[in-house]
Amino acid sequence: MIGAVVTAIAAVISMPAHAQDYPTQPVRMLGPLAGGGSDMVMRLIAPVLRTALGQPVIVDNRPSLLIPEVGMKAPPDGHTLLVLGSSFMIGHLIRDTPWDPVRDFAPVVLADTAPSVLLTHPSLPVKSVKELIALSKARPNDLNYASGTPGSSPHLATELFKNVSGAKMTLVAYKSNGHAMLSLIGGETHVMFKDSAGVDQFIKARSVRALAVTTAAPSPLFPDLPTLAASGVPGYEAIAIDAFYAPAKTPPAIINRLNQEIVRALNQPDVKQTLFTSGMVVAGGTPEQLGAFLKSEIAKWGKVIRDAGIRMN
Repeated sequence: MIGAVVTAIAAVISMPAHAQDYPTQPVRMLGPLAGGGSDMVMRLIAPVLRTALGQPVIVDNRPSLLIPEVGMKAPPDGHTLLVLGSSFMIGHLIRDTPWDPVRDFAPVVLADTAPSVLLTHPSLPVKSVKELIALSKARPNDLNYASGTPGSSPHLATELFKNVSGAKMTLVAYKSNGHAMLSLIGGETHVMFKDSAGVDQFIKARSVRALAVTTAAPSPLFPDLPTLAASGVPGYEAIAIDAFYAPAKTPPAIINRLNQEIVRALNQPDVKQTLFTSGMVVAGGTPEQLGAFLKSEIAKWGKVIRDAGIRMN
């Protein structure tokens, strides 16, 4: 009995200091440059996390493609967090990167999800997803769809739609998703999958016609719109995310502590409302759930990217 107690005490004493005392220094939160959803999430969560952890939480904005390179080299002690959107996994799939989303990072928590909306120009004689698919097949490649840069959310969402539904449409690429949206409003293009941020104003002004949302289940952001899955495209889902990660090999105890504190912060009413107003729905869940989701998304979008031949140098 005495030997067992001594062994237990020795085990506790031998635990790494960072696992017992975490955090022992300021926490750095790496995220994309100001203006996007991930930056908003960081700035909402940072002050709440600062109070919970008792250490400063420093927001460190970097160009999106540099964040994983910096983060993977950080000590795996919980003092570096990465806040990344869907481009984290897509960037790895369409170009050669020195990092791997699964190998080099530990999932912490899925912060939020955001749908896209399938839009058409009002002049297009369709009022449902089934009518759009039928028209595209009756007039093969006469219809075009607007997208930003290769691998952007409108591009991938449309390619997935074409794969699953058999719709026939031709890509018209623009410098940005904003330029693509202007082309749809102006009637230069016929179809676009637009992310949820700010799309309401164009739908209400009847500058565009909304047919469906891309979530698997009905979205509280667009309660009057059906899902594509329920509109003749079974199994369709294309959502944007923001999520928290840590460097690989960060101790599970620290990952779980961060998960609990961030989930608590996400569920504060003011945080939830701010994100909702900006077109995002709070998610949460466990690190394991985020890890499983990440792997399934990589598999899904990897196939879409290969089938469409999307690649960047």
